[in-house]
Amino acid sequence: MFNFITEAQREQLIAHGRTSRATDDFDPYPVVKLFTPDAGATWLLSELDETGQVAFGLCDLGLGSPELGLVDLHSLAAVRGLMNLPIEQDLHFRPDKRLSAYAREARAAGRIQA
Repeated sequence: MFNFITEAQREQLIAHGRTSRATDDFDPYPVVKLFTPDAGATWLLSELDETGQVAFGLCDLGLGSPELGLVDLHSLAAVRGLMNLPIEQDLHFRPDKRLSAYAREARAAGRIQA
């Protein structure tokens, strides 16, 4: 459905979403890193709702204030940067810490460093 997330990633994101709804202290590793190749936005997504439409993760629009929150995947699919390029997946991203650790570092630095 969305060309920036594979089916395997989608399944893992939905599984994380189920676990998150069942557990108060769930802190997963991000599953996917998305970015705008022609702008400064980055997303580290860790969960999807059951519909596969709304993701949770660390969102950085390049304005110096990354935050944890929800993002609609249809909205992400519509995002374009300065040269009208769509978002892409960072195929080299390998998470080495939990989402909360990325969020702490991003808040301190003013941007996602992953």
